[in-house]
Amino acid sequence: MAIGEIAERFGLATHVLRHWETVGLLHPARDSAGRRRYGEDDLVRVAVVLRAKEAGLGLDTIRALTAATEPAARRDILRHEAETLRSRIAAARDSLALVECALGCEHDDLTRCPHYRRQVVPESWDRAAPGAG
Repeated sequence: MAIGEIAERFGLATHVLRHWETVGLLHPARDSAGRRRYGEDDLVRVAVVLRAKEAGLGLDTIRALTAATEPAARRDILRHEAETLRSRIAAARDSLALVECALGCEHDDLTRCPHYRRQVVPESWDRAAPGAG
């Protein structure tokens, strides 16, 4: 498969595939004229890169992950990324709760809504007025 075909299949610009090759993520074969030829393994690798990027992994991490030949090394990378992803998911859930709270607020001034304020102001904050004490 030519570079234009694989780019179209995945909705990518050809320069993206060239860049991924430059950084070591793709290793397409070359025909006698030097043109890139992508096979089944390359298709899978492009799909892996796209899914990993969707999960928030950077190209360096994806390269390390796909280059890891030892399962233990791969697991170390994945454990770190899983923890990062869990943190991002928790933050996204908190953000969604805040947006949903605001959607249900009927106050003229959202910042004066007691329920919204409870969502925004962390419990760890000292509720005393600044300078009090």
